[in-house]
Amino acid sequence: MKEEYSGKNSGKTGLSGEKMKMLILDFAVMTGLLILDQFTKYLALTRLKGTSGIILIDGVLELQYVENTGMAFSLFQQKKGFILLLGFLLLGAILFVLFRLPEQKKFRITHLLLAAVIAGALGNMIDRIRFDFVVDFIAFVLIDYPVFNVADCYIVVSAVVLFFIFMFVYKDEDLEFLSRKRKKAVE
Repeated sequence: MKEEYSGKNSGKTGLSGEKMKMLILDFAVMTGLLILDQFTKYLALTRLKGTSGIILIDGVLELQYVENTGMAFSLFQQKKGFILLLGFLLLGAILFVLFRLPEQKKFRITHLLLAAVIAGALGNMIDRIRFDFVVDFIAFVLIDYPVFNVADCYIVVSAVVLFFIFMFVYKDEDLEFLSRKRKKAVE
């Protein structure tokens, strides 16, 4: 008997044409979002740094330049090595899921959401490597929320939507692709 993964992806490369198209789309989405994130941070560095900020909606939303040496909500301040290691491990896990995701239509939104999470993580990792901090600049002052950036939006919004999709849309059998077990094929 021969062992192989169940599903449509069992070819020489393990990637069907449809799967390759989805991964190319994922890469394009990641690239576009990453460029947008880096551009907004460039604007924050060149236009906001050294200023008192810009009020967009008085008492609600402002643009303020902040150098964040920690993670979300300023956790793990001055722990660059730990944060980067954690980031690379999480990126690896997300890439594993992304490559294992079936190419069926019901998983397309998950592909795009994971691409957005990767773009956000890479955007913040680029800052951390280049500057030793992450550029944050969006301040939701109405509730005194920590200052954040566009990459953070990608991560948080995508994670919330993914949570609801995995909890309320997908059934257990839809998630069998995550199993490392192989099914025996009958010859």
